Amino acid sequence: MSFQDFITAFCFGYPFVAAIYWIAGGALYAWLRGRHEPAPDVPPALAAYPGVSVLIPCHNEALQLAETFWALTRIEYPDFEVIAINDGSTDQTGAWLDALTLQMPTLRVVHLASNQGKATAMNAGALAARHELLVCIDGDALLDPHALTWLVRRFQTDARIGGLTGNPRVRNRATLLGRLQVGEFSSLVGLIKRAQTVYGSLFTVSGVICAFRKRALQDAGWWSREALTDDVDVSWRIQLAGWRLAFEPKALCWILMPETLGGLWRQRVRWSEGGAAVMLKVLPTLMTQPRMVLVWLNYMVAIFWAYSITIGTLAWGVRPLLAEWGLVLPGYWPALEPFPREWGQVFALVYLAQAFTGAWIDERFERGMFRSLLWIVWYPLVFWVGQVLTSLVGLPRALWHMGRMRGTWVSPDRGVR
Repeated sequence: MSFQDFITAFCFGYPFVAAIYWIAGGALYAWLRGRHEPAPDVPPALAAYPGVSVLIPCHNEALQLAETFWALTRIEYPDFEVIAINDGSTDQTGAWLDALTLQMPTLRVVHLASNQGKATAMNAGALAARHELLVCIDGDALLDPHALTWLVRRFQTDARIGGLTGNPRVRNRATLLGRLQVGEFSSLVGLIKRAQTVYGSLFTVSGVICAFRKRALQDAGWWSREALTDDVDVSWRIQLAGWRLAFEPKALCWILMPETLGGLWRQRVRWSEGGAAVMLKVLPTLMTQPRMVLVWLNYMVAIFWAYSITIGTLAWGVRPLLAEWGLVLPGYWPALEPFPREWGQVFALVYLAQAFTGAWIDERFERGMFRSLLWIVWYPLVFWVGQVLTSLVGLPRALWHMGRMRGTWVSPDRGVR
């Protein structure tokens, strides 16, 4: 096989292989764990109910906190505390939290004088926490009443689990982008996390809803203030320290996502840059946990695929223009026509099978998931193009900022409500 044939086969074959890989893993998870599990809204009684500390880092969250803390008052768990960390907010977040302590006896507030980033806020909250189990949510997240019970139950099933990722569900759906992300979180995010749990290693927990043992965080060195994506960074360091991560789909959390192209672009570029930075950072120590190699390779192959698709498409577009000037591009890189033909139809069927599998598995956690298939058919056009573009930007930025990152934050786009 020539180099051109290899690149062509890779560009068109990688999405097929990836889709089948995730479908198989997600279906296996549903068969091994899901078929014997009770419904998410009916958790079983636990043998013990250890104390849980819920950490909420907040930076300029005054508009969202009423909803977030209302949801916390509905938590059905006998022993938990809430620690809100006000990370240098410039709005009324600090005053709002202080006033709320008079109404919520379980709430304590930690104030940081300046914006030092989510990682620093999480470390401050963890130091103030009284309990071994930490559940972390964002300041705009609505935690399901039974989420703590399901997370604790999963920790109790396996002492090797150092961290868990919950099941975030998109709650703002006023625009096409919002509806697309509803389907994305079932057909892709949830399916991938189920498959990775079956295969043994997770790329990352979801920072908006996750839980950790303090011992695992201590072994990993806590959250790093240099990490742009603190959830990816701490996930890898926990697993490289010998602990396991797992997905707990019954720990539901309702979240806000960007519904403008600008907000979505900034979010995904940050994810791409932060993920690439972690992959570069962990490379020297990767072989200490060989089970992580496949996860690392999958991420790097996805980046190579993004660059391959881009170069091939550019070659297809530029070659006719150069031909008019009597110039010829080197033949070692194939020109890839972006318009789907026969194989495009096959890919569409494979992708619909992936979306159907994700909706089928997630139907018991959120009713009406099959309606999202109406919108998810547009996912490849919007999000795959976005994934390619953010990968092109994220890797160079990660290389440029290597060793000079600082994870301070600004209020993100939280959609139209």
